Amino acid sequence: MSIVKIVEQALSDGYLTPVMEAEVGRICNTASELSIEEYMSLDRLMGALLTGDVVVLPRKQFINVMEELVLSEAITKVAEIEATIDRTLDVGDIAAYALNRLPPLYATTEEGANFQRSRAREQLSDLISKQVTDAIDQSLAHPEFFPERQLLGKTNPKEVLSQVSMLLEAYAENFEAEEQQAKES
Repeated sequence: MSIVKIVEQALSDGYLTPVMEAEVGRICNTASELSIEEYMSLDRLMGALLTGDVVVLPRKQFINVMEELVLSEAITKVAEIEATIDRTLDVGDIAAYALNRLPPLYATTEEGANFQRSRAREQLSDLISKQVTDAIDQSLAHPEFFPERQLLGKTNPKEVLSQVSMLLEAYAENFEAEEQQAKES
C-alpha cells in the first residue's frame, strides 16, 4: 500500500494502526526519494495527528505464557534424554510440535501472566508434559524429517546452561526496561 493510500485510509477511519504506521516507516526508510504527493500526504497526516483528527492506536504488548512453560519442560526433558543417548535433539522443533497441540495462554499484564501460569500448573501440567514427551518421541522416531540438518557434536550441560543463562539475561534486561518504562508512565 502506498503512503497516499495509507494516509487517506487513516483520515477516513480517524486512526492509524501499528501496521499502517510500520508500512509508512518502511516506505520512508527504503525509498531513495519521496514524491511531492507523498510529502503532501505525510504533511496532512502530521496535521491530523496534531489536531487529534487521527489517533495512533497503541501497540498491544502480549505474551503466550504457554511458550515459556513448554520451553522449560522441553529443556528439562531433552537434557535428561541427551545425557543417556549419543544424539542431539532440537529443542525448538520439540517446543513447536508441542505448542501446536496445546491451547495458547495469552496475557497482557504481569498479573495476567501469573494467573495463566498458575492456571496452567493446576490444570494443564499433565497435558504439557504429555505433548512434550510426544514431541520428543516423534523427534527420536523420525529424525529423517529434517535430513538437510547437520547435527552438531553433543553439547555438554555447562554449554546448555550458559546458553540458557544468556537467553534469560537478554529477556530480563528487556523486561526490566519495559517494567521501568511502565512505572514512569
